[in-house]
Amino acid sequence: MTAASLWTAEEVAQATGGRITGDWQASGVSIDSRSLEAGDLFVALKGPSFDGHDYAGKAIKAGAAAALVHRRADGIDESDPLIIVDDSFAALWRLGTAARERSQARLIAVTGSVGKTGTKEALRLCLEPQGITAASVGSFNNHWGVPLSLARMQRDAAYGIFELGMNHAGEISELTALVRPHVAIITNIEPAHLGNFDSIAGIADAKAEIFEGMDANGCAILNRDNAFFHHLRDKAETAGIGRILSFGRHKDADARLVEESLHATCSSVKAIIRGSELDYCIALPGSHWVMNSLAVLAAVGAAGADPVKAAAQLAGLNALKGRGERHTVETPGGSFKLIDDSYNANPTSMRAAVDVLGRSTLGAGGRRIAVLGDMLELGAQSTEMHAKLAEPLREAGVDLVFTCGSEMAALHEALPQNLRGAHGASSQDLAAQLAEAVKPGDSILVKGSLGSRMALVVEALLALDQSLPRAANGQ
Repeated sequence: MTAASLWTAEEVAQATGGRITGDWQASGVSIDSRSLEAGDLFVALKGPSFDGHDYAGKAIKAGAAAALVHRRADGIDESDPLIIVDDSFAALWRLGTAARERSQARLIAVTGSVGKTGTKEALRLCLEPQGITAASVGSFNNHWGVPLSLARMQRDAAYGIFELGMNHAGEISELTALVRPHVAIITNIEPAHLGNFDSIAGIADAKAEIFEGMDANGCAILNRDNAFFHHLRDKAETAGIGRILSFGRHKDADARLVEESLHATCSSVKAIIRGSELDYCIALPGSHWVMNSLAVLAAVGAAGADPVKAAAQLAGLNALKGRGERHTVETPGGSFKLIDDSYNANPTSMRAAVDVLGRSTLGAGGRRIAVLGDMLELGAQSTEMHAKLAEPLREAGVDLVFTCGSEMAALHEALPQNLRGAHGASSQDLAAQLAEAVKPGDSILVKGSLGSRMALVVEALLALDQSLPRAANGQ
């Protein structure tokens, strides 16, 4: 076994019960032949509209150390290095289980209605200087993303950070049993995926499943300002969690906000973290990032790392693609600002993004423009929740609101006439109209649920950029 080896062939065989061909070592694990790196173990998963077995041969030719398969597909040669199993998806879970069993890392799991991925990324940034840190990529938070992230965890990792997501009750229960975290964060409980539950309390119960995978020595970190704090605390106590910490503005919070200064491009924070006062800067704007940072620093301390060193790292935090990423778009008449928050949306994250837009700086003659797509899976309350966005938009000083989708029609009707931009049936319908309407000096927010495809609007606006090289327009 080499120093760079993540898995030997024998280890994978022992973990999965599979049969190996050839002697090989893998330095990583991949389920996508397009992003595979040389030395990865390619796991051929079968989905409703794809079958990774069709790409296993291609993956090996691209440099994969081996392919984990449950059938020999066309393109796989007799001499190709393989691990042959009964079910490749079940084998991925077994590999994740083996990674967890061999690891000495302190593991942090993050769930909540809003802010999971941002909190996970902030934790990664804060912990990396203090020890080898493994973290799930992007939003790999479901039944295949979590075992994959575990299987990728370095042998000698000091910390592991895993995002756990759900659409229905029972899903987090399975994921937390796999991860068995030492620290669990619930960022908040809000009406996300409400269409799949009878009430927001049902969402709280589903998120509280995260405690089931922890032992009595674990630490739960809860939002003290959230309406479901006491509900979640009771759930944690019932699960036998020995330590419960809180964060927020509340006077009794263990990680307590003392003062925040919100600016157009950053946030300054004074907080008391378990009795110690800290002053730090977050390189992203918005009160939601301030709240996330309190949870992060509480978790860092609970995992045995240094919150003071961690707080200093937040000055280098960058927004992820589609989650508040900022662009300056150069046009022949001047530039405009674009805030790409197109990855997802619910009422809480929508209000947070609108607040950030309201604090953005404008060029001469510029306007604050919100371009909003449907918030999906809100159930019977969807129409009301969309219409209620009119008030925060007005309070933030937004000048014009473009909307698209059947649900956002309720907001379009609720807006005063002077704030109404165009309304389109889809994001594609809206993209061309918006490209014509934008002016130099404007600051534009684009946001909606992933299914509303607001990334098409972002692409249309970025296509207006006259600067070269094109890749330089992100900031």
